[in-house]
Amino acid sequence: MANTTLFSSLRGAFVPNASARNEAGGLAYVRTPESALALYAATGCLNGTFYASAAEQLDKALALAAQCDPAFVARTAVYARQVAHMKDMPALLLATLSTRDRELLAKAFPLVVDNGRMLRNFVQIVRSGVVGRKSLGSLPKRLVRQWLERASVDAIVQAAIGNQPSLADVIRMVHPKPVDPARQALYAWVVGKPFDIEALPAKLQAYEAFKRVPVGQLPDLPFQYYTSLRLSAKQWRVLARNASWQTLRQNLNTFARNDVFTDGETVKALAATLRDPAKIAKARVFPYQLMMAYTASGGGDVPTAIREALQDAMEVATRQVPKLDGRVVVAVDVSGSMGSPVTGHRKGATTSVRCVDVAALVAACVQRSNPDARVLPFDTDVRPLQLNPRDSVMTQAKQLASLCGGGTSISSPLARLNREGAIVDLLVIVSDNESWADTRAGGATETMRQWAQIKARCPQAKLVCIDLQPVATSQVVERDDVIHVGGFSDAVFDLLAVFAAQGANSPRWVDKISSIEL
Repeated sequence: MANTTLFSSLRGAFVPNASARNEAGGLAYVRTPESALALYAATGCLNGTFYASAAEQLDKALALAAQCDPAFVARTAVYARQVAHMKDMPALLLATLSTRDRELLAKAFPLVVDNGRMLRNFVQIVRSGVVGRKSLGSLPKRLVRQWLERASVDAIVQAAIGNQPSLADVIRMVHPKPVDPARQALYAWVVGKPFDIEALPAKLQAYEAFKRVPVGQLPDLPFQYYTSLRLSAKQWRVLARNASWQTLRQNLNTFARNDVFTDGETVKALAATLRDPAKIAKARVFPYQLMMAYTASGGGDVPTAIREALQDAMEVATRQVPKLDGRVVVAVDVSGSMGSPVTGHRKGATTSVRCVDVAALVAACVQRSNPDARVLPFDTDVRPLQLNPRDSVMTQAKQLASLCGGGTSISSPLARLNREGAIVDLLVIVSDNESWADTRAGGATETMRQWAQIKARCPQAKLVCIDLQPVATSQVVERDDVIHVGGFSDAVFDLLAVFAAQGANSPRWVDKISSIEL
């Protein structure tokens, strides 16, 4: 008789054999170049992760871009910037077009380079030589020059914050032509050359005067222009009230050190800003950024009212998570590798937010909108945890993330459902996709085998795999009942809602990217 272990039959749809090994050594399926590039673009921050260095990520992203049609690369760059709100990857993909398709570069450039930070990222990447050139060249130089010439005074002032390269370096490279004395003075001010003070915009004239005598009203300039000046507590409070939403979130402890929160009216005003739905939407805040701010502000100097406002902001930022019909299960990977920073290791600036924190946030957000949803944290097996749907998103996420540790067996929650004979309409797996503890000598991945059993019992079931790290392999094959999506922006929830409602008729993630107009 043939070996029954090797040749045991599986119920349900045909289960394809795995075609690769992942970074952890487990059986896996190779993603298409387009699907892999989309994942890298939505999750890759070009910093080291648990399984790959920053250099390895860069090499893989460049290799994937080279395998894809330039038009798809251009659309992926636009998606990564406008929908996933990434910074480095869209600039990298845009830079690759400078050596492949000039027309597409010109079309995608204004859609990707939407502020000075992105402009400087693009210039830095092109001049680094990683895309095959070290000079900007005529077209990229013209595009950068046009951005400078069309940018408002406020955009130039904001863009002048930051280095490597600085905006002054960029101006020296491309030599924008000032259209009037005011623009000439502005460029000279940025570069550090002598300028006509009377030709400067009024706010910069006021700033130069304030630097000489730092008294009176603060000119309306970004927060960073004042951090090196000696300010009174009253001036710091004005600075905090005038700060952008993101600047306020990022500098709560700085404001606390400078006595901003000793004034009750200021605390009320800043708390109102932090929970303002319109300002939260405009800031394009990620839920994990709110978690980071909440965690960092827990030292005692930031008042309770401000921290409560952050919790309120979290509820606002995640309220668009859809109501899902049927029996919903969210499987959250809490294995050891999920303890790595979600945006990678970066010398001197590594985020305290881990992949497991983001995965826990996704689960908590789904349960927030779907109180009957079942949450299954897992490593090599399902971990026991009972969440209270009435708890805040922040509290639920903290409880889930506290379980982090152990090996990875993505099939374990599916196996649990099969042992129970559970009926499932929608299963969502949030993971870094590096399953290895459940690997086999060959054949299909164990996750795919367990999914086939669920489908045999629940033919209507759908599977959504949310990937939080840039990896070129997966544990299940994408098909009518399975969809992959990567990233940690609210775009993930949009795709989740559409797929849950439409199933096989819903557009794939790659299809949505391919439909972007240039």
